[in-house]
Amino acid sequence: MKLINYLIIFSILFINIAFSKEKPPFKNILVLDEPKVYKQIIFQDKDGNEIDLNSINTHEIYILNFWATWCAPCKDEMPSLDKLQAKEGIFVFPINMEEKNLNNTDKFYKDLNIINLNTYFDDGLKLVKVFALRGVPTTIILNRNKQMIARISGSLDFADEKFISWLNSIK
Repeated sequence: MKLINYLIIFSILFINIAFSKEKPPFKNILVLDEPKVYKQIIFQDKDGNEIDLNSINTHEIYILNFWATWCAPCKDEMPSLDKLQAKEGIFVFPINMEEKNLNNTDKFYKDLNIINLNTYFDDGLKLVKVFALRGVPTTIILNRNKQMIARISGSLDFADEKFISWLNSIK
């Protein structure tokens, strides 16, 4: 009888531990077993000012979305990123990987009615190398300590309630 009780308790504990972290809702989201630390995460705003992500301490989740104006999947997901930016505790940095061209970027945003997002650039593709990106769109999810906790390869509907629920569970 004691053995059965121990097995029941062990099973309950194991189930709680195994399922305490909500699994990502989509197959193209890779969640890291351990957060990955980066010493520097630096990029530019549209005016050419350097943004050092490690100097910003106001949000629970940071999303770095790497995109290009010629990328059709990027165009598909950008409106949902715009909606995600309006959520509390989340800050989205859409980082254009192309050579800086404000006319192209502004037209891209205007055509898609993007109103909540700012424009950022990866001058010299430094972050592309840091994060070892293989294509666009690619999204890096960082926790409040600026440690990478997940990566999304390819496009995603960032306004999908399953994604929002999962994102809130990892804060």
